[in-house]
Amino acid sequence: MRSIWKGAISFGLVTIPVKLFSATEQKDVTFHQVHREDGGRIRYKRVCTADGEEVPYADIAKGYELATGEMVVLTDEDFAQLPLTTSRRIDVLQFTPAEQIDPIYFAKSYYLEPDAQGAKPYVLLRDALEQSGHVAIVKVALRQRESLATLRVRDGVFVLETMLWPDEVREAEFPFLEEDVDVRPQELKMAESLIETMVADFDPDEYRDAYREALQEVIEAKIAGKEVVAAEAPAEQGPAVDLMAALRASVEAAKREREGTAAAKTEREGAAATKKKAAEKPAAKAASKTTAKSAAKKAEGEEGTEEEKAPAKRKTRRSA
Repeated sequence: MRSIWKGAISFGLVTIPVKLFSATEQKDVTFHQVHREDGGRIRYKRVCTADGEEVPYADIAKGYELATGEMVVLTDEDFAQLPLTTSRRIDVLQFTPAEQIDPIYFAKSYYLEPDAQGAKPYVLLRDALEQSGHVAIVKVALRQRESLATLRVRDGVFVLETMLWPDEVREAEFPFLEEDVDVRPQELKMAESLIETMVADFDPDEYRDAYREALQEVIEAKIAGKEVVAAEAPAEQGPAVDLMAALRASVEAAKREREGTAAAKTEREGAAATKKKAAEKPAAKAASKTTAKSAAKKAEGEEGTEEEKAPAKRKTRRSA
């Protein structure tokens, strides 16, 4: 990974120099816009709508459009006068229980790596924060934008998660929230039963991006000159007419799926155990042969010793 920012965590009078790395990446198949006839790339020119002339990138500024259609032009000097911190510091403002922060505020995640001279204070703050069960609320300026963020620990590394400001989170204003929707106790109990049936530990490796994989297969098929066969789309189901019947059927389906998953897991584990035993047999056989040979050699050695001792004794008696 390549660092995208260098700065320091400011914690009281302690300063911890760190490097910033993107913690995530968007895996996607990227495309270019091309001419359908010959595959030529489509290029865009920056053209001024006022005079129709192409404008060099150096002459382009940022403009804020008013409701009247007029444009306020801002220059680099205007941005330089803004009170945006340039100290490259991650200022710790407070420490807060993690459960008090709604995940809707999180925007992007970054890893923080300490510089060589900052390893000890980094580890000290990391361990203290991890044991406290809190997260640090910090303020940082990245890419000409000041953000609120949190610092938490993941796999022994600080994760900086930038946050949205409160006025950037939209209110959930939907008509149904004002309606009096009647839910029967039996329906609620059945829904809870469905949830309990589907409870499982989260393992991200169990999931995959089926769309991206299918798209990659289409591209590879076209490269190989093969005919592309479209996959059959699953039938879309409409809303359930009988909610209780649908919930009951869902519970039964979830149970069958859980049993099937458990059986498949047991089968995989059994196959792995059989394979392991099969691999251990030659080793055990070889070890047995080695032990037998060692025992035989030992026996031969002992017999030889007794034979050597016996003549010596007889010889001694005759001389006496």
